[in-house]
Amino acid sequence: MMTIDHAPQLLIDLVHELCKLPQEPSWVEFKQNKAEPEDIGQYLSALSNAAALAGKDSAYLVWGVQNGTHALVGTQFDPATAKKGNEELESWLLRLLNPRLHFRFFKVVVDGQPVVVLEIPRATGKPTAFQNQEWVRVGSLRKPLKEAPELERALWRIFDATPFEEGIAASHLSGPDALALLDYPSYFSLLKQPLPTDQAGLLDRLRDDGMLLRNDAGGWNITNLGAILFARDLGKFKGLARKAVRVVVYEGKGRQKTLREQLDHKGYATGFEGLIEFVRALVPRNEIIGQALRQELPMYPDLALRELIANALIHQDFSVTGAGPMVEIFADRVEVTNPGQSLVTIERLLDSPPHSRNEALASFMRRVGICEERGSGVDKVVDQTEIFQLPAPVWEVPDGFLRAVLFAHKTLREMDRQDRVRACYLHACLRHVLRNPMTNASLRERFGIEPHNSAIASRIIRDAVESGKIKPYDPDQGKKNARYVPHWA
Repeated sequence: MMTIDHAPQLLIDLVHELCKLPQEPSWVEFKQNKAEPEDIGQYLSALSNAAALAGKDSAYLVWGVQNGTHALVGTQFDPATAKKGNEELESWLLRLLNPRLHFRFFKVVVDGQPVVVLEIPRATGKPTAFQNQEWVRVGSLRKPLKEAPELERALWRIFDATPFEEGIAASHLSGPDALALLDYPSYFSLLKQPLPTDQAGLLDRLRDDGMLLRNDAGGWNITNLGAILFARDLGKFKGLARKAVRVVVYEGKGRQKTLREQLDHKGYATGFEGLIEFVRALVPRNEIIGQALRQELPMYPDLALRELIANALIHQDFSVTGAGPMVEIFADRVEVTNPGQSLVTIERLLDSPPHSRNEALASFMRRVGICEERGSGVDKVVDQTEIFQLPAPVWEVPDGFLRAVLFAHKTLREMDRQDRVRACYLHACLRHVLRNPMTNASLRERFGIEPHNSAIASRIIRDAVESGKIKPYDPDQGKKNARYVPHWA
C-alpha cells in the first residue's frame, strides 16, 4: 500500500463501518488484545486469500473491538513496540510472507478507545502464504487452504480472471489526498479534454475511467491502473515502486562500468514523452559531414526506440515482484527489458495479432497515442531498422524476462552469418505481412547491395533456407524471380 498514512477520520469511518457488519465476514477479524506473532501471520495469509474470494480490495484485522458484539472496547496492543524475538514484528511478518504483502498497521482513537487496524491487501496472482503455508477463512474459522479444495480452486479461478489493473494501489484516501498523488492535469491533457473546474468533477471523471474507486467507508481508492499511468511518484505506492523505469548507460559494450543511471518515478502515461526524450538524449549519435555541412543523425530510429519502450511498459508481467522495465544503453546497442515471458512465440512477434496481459493499460495507452492499436509495433521496429540499414533486432527470453535489442550500424561485411540470416528472416516476415513475398531484389534493397552483386543476396537467401528460417514461396519455382516466405507461412 502507500507510504503515507491514512487520514484519521477515514480510519475512524472505516472502523465504524466494519463494526456495523451484522456478523464477522471471512475478510474481517476482530480482537481485543491477543496478538501472538504466529497468529497474526496466519491471519495475514487467511484474510488476504479470503478478501480475494469475497471480491474485496482489502481485509482487516482489528484490535480493540469485541468479537461477537462488535463493541468498541479498546486495546493495549501496540504494533510499533511488538517484537518476535529480537526482530520487529512487522519486519518478521513481512519476511515470512510469500508473496510479500504491503500490509500496514494503523493506530487510531475511535470514540475515545485506542484501536489498531491491520490493513491487508487481497491476494493477487497466487494465494498468500505464511511460513510456506497457505491459509483461508471458512466462515469465522481459519484453516489451511489445502483443507478447503473447493475454495482453493475458486481462488485460482479468480486469479485467472482478475487483471492487474483492477487491483488497489492505495486505499482509504480523502479526495484531495487521492488527487495529490496523481498527475490528473496530464490525464485531461493527453485525452485533449478540458480540466473540470471543481474537485467533484475531477474525482468523478477519474472514477469513470477506472483510475479511482469509491470505498465502503466513503473515501477513495487509487487503482493500479490509475497509479501506474498517472502517479506523480511511483515511490509513493509500495507495491509499484519497483515498476519505475530504470535507464542505465554503460561505458563500452559491457556492464562493468556504469556512466549514468536514473529511475523515472512518474506514471507511464504522464512520464512517457519525457522518458523518450531522456533516452534519446543519451543514445549516441552519428556525425555526417557533407559539403561544407556537419550533421548529427541518431544512431537508432526514434520510432523504433519509442515502440520498444512502449511495448516493455505495456506487456510486462506485473506479478513479477522486485523488477521493472529497464533501458540499457551500450556503445554498440540498446537493450529494452521487461519482466515476464512473451505471450506469443518470439519468432511470431512480427505477425501476431495484438494480445496483452494488461488490456486496460494497453487500451488507455492506445487511446492517447503512446502505443499502436493494431499490434504493429514490432513491424515498425523491423521496418525502421531496414530503412536505417541496421542489423536486425533481436528478441530474447532470459530467465523469465523479455529483452529486445537494437544494434548500432554495421556494414554488410561486418555482419556475421547469424546477423545476415536473422535480417533475411525478419525481412521475409515483414514482406509476408504486406502480402508481398521476399525476392532477391527486395533483399538487396534491404542491405543496400548493388544489383551487380546479386550473388551476395543469393548467398544470404541460401543460408537462411538452409537454417530453416525461410522457404520458397513455390516449391517448384525456378531461380529467376524466385520468391520466399517465412518457414511458418
